[in-house]
Amino acid sequence: MWRTYISLVEKEPDSDYCVHFPDLPGCITAGRTLEEAREMAAEALALHLEGLAEDGDAIPAPSSADAILSHPDASDAMALIVVEALPARTAVAGANGNAGRF
Repeated sequence: MWRTYISLVEKEPDSDYCVHFPDLPGCITAGRTLEEAREMAAEALALHLEGLAEDGDAIPAPSSADAILSHPDASDAMALIVVEALPARTAVAGANGNAGRF
């Protein structure tokens, strides 16, 4: 099943593009160009989700675009959508916070 996670991208003068996923604390990466940042974000997301699954941790369900864009970190950021396939039988936290299987 495909899940769509939205990341926030920030760029300061004289810095790389920083990408982070509000739904996945600690899932952060960067790239010199926006395209490189997008590629790095896809890789970071895949590795982060794989690590959660391997550790037996619930994988949070992706938030809506409205929820991400209202996140406190979104005021100076642009949104980037990253789609990731999750392995079958991966636990995903539902809206009520309970883990479920799909």
